[in-house]
Amino acid sequence: MTDRSTTRTIVSAMTLVLGIVATADAGMYRYKDENGRLVISNTIPQEATKRGYEILGPNGRVVDTIAPAPTKEEIAAREAEKQRQKELETQRENDRLLLKRFSHPDEAVQAMHRKIGELESLIQLKRGNISVISSQLDNEQSRAADMERAGRKIPEASLNKIRRLESQIRDIEEEIRAQSQDIEALKEGFVHDIKRLEEITGESRTLPLNPQTAEAPGD
Repeated sequence: MTDRSTTRTIVSAMTLVLGIVATADAGMYRYKDENGRLVISNTIPQEATKRGYEILGPNGRVVDTIAPAPTKEEIAAREAEKQRQKELETQRENDRLLLKRFSHPDEAVQAMHRKIGELESLIQLKRGNISVISSQLDNEQSRAADMERAGRKIPEASLNKIRRLESQIRDIEEEIRAQSQDIEALKEGFVHDIKRLEEITGESRTLPLNPQTAEAPGD
């Protein structure tokens, strides 16, 4: 009887050990519940995974640690940092390209003066065209007025020409307004680049932003 009893005890013990090993191989977790108590189990609630947990090996040692899920604030902070790094990288690339174009703020000032001068020359040409067309328009309108005073009907061709000349003047004036806006945008962009060049080169411009005035470099 004793031998049989001993055998049954050994078999039961082995079964228990095998069961423990099998459970350990299946995965054991150590985590804290909602009350902060430490729990070891072969399952883990969904809510507990958000607080972070540890995976235990067969010997009870930690084989992996799962960090807590980030909070909304942490996610927002990470996204903000990613955006900041992206902006810094963009700024570094812009600075590289800017230094490739100009090595000193004065070079950018000179380039700005050239570009603005070219656009202003085009505007002057267009204003000259308006003067010529306006003169033609005055002549046509004078002839039309003379015909009206004489009681004669103004030919449709004359009226069409007047309308065409007026339309040409309006179109050129619109072009001048658009180019004037281009000049302001161009100057704004160059001023930004000039200030950035002063920052990254440590050099200050010595040329005035407006070549028609004797402004100080700091103006």
